[in-house]
Amino acid sequence: MKYDPKKHHRRSIRLKGYDYSRAGAYFVTICTQTRACLFGEISDGKMKLNDPGTMVQTVWDEIETHYPVIETDEFVIMPNHIHGIIVIIGTNHAGAGPRACPCDAQPHKMEQPQGGQRNETGHPQGIAPTLSLPDVVHRFKSLTTKRYIDGVKQNGWPPFPGRLWQRNYYEHIIRNENELNRIRQYIINNPVRWEMDRVNPNMGG
Repeated sequence: MKYDPKKHHRRSIRLKGYDYSRAGAYFVTICTQTRACLFGEISDGKMKLNDPGTMVQTVWDEIETHYPVIETDEFVIMPNHIHGIIVIIGTNHAGAGPRACPCDAQPHKMEQPQGGQRNETGHPQGIAPTLSLPDVVHRFKSLTTKRYIDGVKQNGWPPFPGRLWQRNYYEHIIRNENELNRIRQYIINNPVRWEMDRVNPNMGG
């Protein structure tokens, strides 16, 4: 998916109360609770996914299938966090903005339409879902958490402490093509920089 400045309109300044359902591209980082390394390991500058890591990749890849108003761009799974670019290509859902970088705040709650049959994504049959960025992140966390719990019960995956993900996440509104390409490169290079990563529990140890 290439950046299209006409299609992906940017808000130049991040404001309190910004409408995160507005069409645009967003860089997100989500960390595991207590920064537990659950998804694999870095070897020779490359991320080697274990079964839970492969599951997380699958959920990310399914986002576009379930939500036509969402496109996903560059993405990487690290031992204890993920980086990705989420593009909202068109929706009228007025969502509340997420808080800034990982802290213990209340998670955003998805609004559920009332009545009628729902498809496997939880939305009414025949109606395209309208999502804000917090909705997408919430759905990603919920699906990965459910599947991880299933993996613990059925396949003996290592259990996680309390919750799989931290309640909050980091987000950044991508303002132009240069910034988009810079963030893409940052995501691609993340495994190489693992030894210097501040969320690496072995950093300095």
